[in-house]
Amino acid sequence: MSVNGTNKIERIDAETLSSLGQFTLPQILLRQSERLGSERIAMRDKAYGIWQTYHWKDYFRYAKLIGMGLISLGLKRGENVGLILDNDPEWLFAELGAQSVGGVALPLFTSAVAKELVGGLNRAEAAYVFAQDQEQVDKLLACKGDLPHTRRVIYTDPTGMRTYEDNPWLISFSQLLDLGEELDREQPELYNKELWEGKPEDVALMLMTSGTTGVPKLVMLSHVNFTDMASKWLQTAPIGIEDNWISITPTAWIVDQMWGVGVTLCGGMVMNFPETFETAVENFREIGPTVIVSSSRFWEDLASKIRVKINDAGFIKRRLYHMSQRFGRQIGDLESEKKEIPGRLKVLRWLGTRIVSRPLLDRVGCLNFRAAYTGGHPISPDVIRFFRANGLNLKQCYGLTETCGIFQVQPDEEVKPETVGKPLPGTEVKITEDQEVLVLSKSNFVGYYQNPEATAEALKDGWFHTGDAGYYDDDGHLLIIGRKQDIMRTREGEAFSPDFIETRLKFSPYIKEAVIWGEGQEYLTAFINIDFGNVGNWAEDRKIPYTTYTDLSQQQAVEELIRGEVAEVNTQLPDPMKLVRIILLYKLLDADDEELTRTGKVRRMFVFEQYKALIDAMYSDKTELPIKGQVRYRDGTIGTIETTVRILTV
Repeated sequence: MSVNGTNKIERIDAETLSSLGQFTLPQILLRQSERLGSERIAMRDKAYGIWQTYHWKDYFRYAKLIGMGLISLGLKRGENVGLILDNDPEWLFAELGAQSVGGVALPLFTSAVAKELVGGLNRAEAAYVFAQDQEQVDKLLACKGDLPHTRRVIYTDPTGMRTYEDNPWLISFSQLLDLGEELDREQPELYNKELWEGKPEDVALMLMTSGTTGVPKLVMLSHVNFTDMASKWLQTAPIGIEDNWISITPTAWIVDQMWGVGVTLCGGMVMNFPETFETAVENFREIGPTVIVSSSRFWEDLASKIRVKINDAGFIKRRLYHMSQRFGRQIGDLESEKKEIPGRLKVLRWLGTRIVSRPLLDRVGCLNFRAAYTGGHPISPDVIRFFRANGLNLKQCYGLTETCGIFQVQPDEEVKPETVGKPLPGTEVKITEDQEVLVLSKSNFVGYYQNPEATAEALKDGWFHTGDAGYYDDDGHLLIIGRKQDIMRTREGEAFSPDFIETRLKFSPYIKEAVIWGEGQEYLTAFINIDFGNVGNWAEDRKIPYTTYTDLSQQQAVEELIRGEVAEVNTQLPDPMKLVRIILLYKLLDADDEELTRTGKVRRMFVFEQYKALIDAMYSDKTELPIKGQVRYRDGTIGTIETTVRILTV
């Protein structure tokens, strides 16, 4: 292990890094428990206001007992295990425990409705399922007859489960640990035998693709996919042993798998689990994470909150903030263009950092980040510039589930907000004649589960065909245009990427979501979802009464507000890409209504079919349209909304 004297980063030594590919993830956990033992912290979990710690020996012990418990229940090598779990230690214990005895993990979103969960579990023929709590158990119990492959369900949170104790289909997490301990006493050599039977090429887990264009596919990822990706990040990122990672993205998303199961495990980092997603910012300040990788929506929402708070601040604070932003943006632009920064500007930026940026970053829990990354969906360059001007080293990156996460990152000192940077070591990227991005790497997935046709189409001679269109700039940085199949053309033949416009619209603190239309049409139009919180506060400050989201979105003053925001974005766009007409949707697009994926991406074709009458109206001479639509409430019941939607000309 080596220590970087400048940044005090204690890194995994090169020999250990080069050996990672020889082992499975649970075998690496054993090695880390032997190397780091009870002296080093492996994870922290905040519950009831208190941080509970687990050392590396604790981590291995729990994974071992879960593995033995699953054998006791009857798990066979190669069987699949469903995980419907939140971000907490039990997720890692269950996943590594199942893998250590030959099981393949299938993480699913806890936000998914019962129908989605049943579909995923049946496709994988999951023999056992770990469920977070009573809510998830109830979803499964309601569909028990539709789960013929599932032999037992293990619940981790016993709250409210007392009346379920006599159900033979259910078993608690603590009971499973007891079974594992009992079997380990009876057969003390069994676990070691099972653990070392695993091979690096074995499938470690399966993740669902986002499903923006159809039925999600099950992506099979091997242990070596994860260790290879972890090695790349440990070589290049400013991270080391006992540095902090905080887990806030869903466990069924590749980002938290790549880092939580890959990088933190292989790198000896500390995995931190906040008490709730709502307390994450407060927990950031307590823990001081080293790095963060999160979705574009996270950064868009945080930027919106900061900008709204600044607008509400006093005159002097606003003045200082805007001056600091201006200096920061000027320096950022000069750095991206590799130009010299004048001494006067450096001094002004230094003052702005001390007076404005550091207190602001501390307030939102981001002061200690050495680096921050955004991925999963395109983000507006304005969001990148906004945070970098505030002193946060935020960089855009690029990856997919099939590549075992992020393989393309903006290097430090070469950050260009419009690009996704350069490939990590050991990764080759090329662009085909029709601009499709292809990737060659040991991190590329094994294939799609029980779908050889789709696998053969996506993987050719080791190259993964991403389906994304992109190109290189003069500095060798990759720019992603969008999904190749989503590139549209107007009636005049002008090509445009909906993502390019949508990300710029969402930089507005008052716009939550935007969906662009215009394929084969004379001009472009858009659906807009307002940000209910920020627009609500704006309306209250102006004494505008409202009751529901529908009511607020149809207020004339709100329409004028959003019209102005869209007009501002239009000034940044070439004429063929300017928006001509918009509609403020009467409801938020929702994953429960199948309008969004569970990672927040718009399912464009589904939305097109669902709201075709509204789209057609924007290309007619109509100025309003009566609507009778449906909305799904949190308890699963479906209600009806009747309103009149106005079609606004920008």
